[in-house]
Amino acid sequence: MAGDRPESGEVPLLYSEGNVAARVALEREVRGWSTTELAERVTRAGVKINQTAVWRIENGTPRRRINLDEALAFSRVFELPLEELMSPPLEGLDIDSRRLVQEAVEAFYEARDARDRLHHAVVAIADHIKAHPDSSRAIHEQCLRLMGDERDARTLSSDIEDGGHY
Repeated sequence: MAGDRPESGEVPLLYSEGNVAARVALEREVRGWSTTELAERVTRAGVKINQTAVWRIENGTPRRRINLDEALAFSRVFELPLEELMSPPLEGLDIDSRRLVQEAVEAFYEARDARDRLHHAVVAIADHIKAHPDSSRAIHEQCLRLMGDERDARTLSSDIEDGGHY
């Protein structure tokens, strides 16, 4: 297939179906998913595919072709832009390194989302205290009860008094 394996003197394509197949295998392995699990996830994403088709995309001779709907579903399931899915894998990162980076990226987004949720909750409590000033002491005491750690409760109370977490 053009772009999969360049012949001597031929420049490889930046984007190719072969790259997608290689990335599908790599991204599946990084996440520790079986071909069956990937097929199930793609099917839940709206594109019916079975384990054999995934295996043939990754390993078949000839390789099974990937249609646009499947490429978009793989992109959605792996949470990668389609352009990234079509790009050749980066050199110099083994599976363990990729897995660690994947874990760090997921943790980053989870932490960002948690910070946003905390900020909105703190702003809502601060607004509540402004509307009901008599509730301030009880709210701070409830923070201490729920958190159990006085230092953490003071930090949260300080955020509330400041009117936000950021």
